[in-house]
Amino acid sequence: MRICVFLSAADLSDRYTRPAREFAKLIGKGGHTLVWGGSDVGLMKVVADGVQETGGRLLGVSVDFLAAKARTGADEMVIARDLAERKRLLLEKADAVVIMVGGTGTLDEATEILELKKHGHTDKPVVLLNTAGFYDGLKEQFRRMEDEGFLPRPLTDLVFFAEEPVGAMAYLEESQGVA
Repeated sequence: MRICVFLSAADLSDRYTRPAREFAKLIGKGGHTLVWGGSDVGLMKVVADGVQETGGRLLGVSVDFLAAKARTGADEMVIARDLAERKRLLLEKADAVVIMVGGTGTLDEATEILELKKHGHTDKPVVLLNTAGFYDGLKEQFRRMEDEGFLPRPLTDLVFFAEEPVGAMAYLEESQGVA
């Protein structure tokens, strides 16, 4: 399975890096491919390291203005012209999506895949990995959108909320028929 992970490139504390590393190892041990933003810094580096150390493949999609931070030694690296092309390529190359902790870029990527899914333009499974309760507020906002009629499909059709990496991987593997 090719798993796209949207996440931060910031250097973060252990409460975020430990679960990210754990999920990365599940990707690698499962023989899956990480599809990610291609950066070799911060949390992106932590996840790429974990996947590579456990035998998984790395497929990066960087962007022109960040190419200097792109990871060398990835199995494949694509350099997009701009952020819009990068998002499109990340989603095209993935079978599933996991949203990890991140800032505005991660939120932008997350809402794009959910909007595509809402309108039936993709049926890829999407998991929001709510590490250390990071997305509790967003989860509440999504539920309010559903309760007040802003979502034409049930929230459970759009995204699966996982509190731990093992739950995220179990959901993905089950949804893709991988065992």
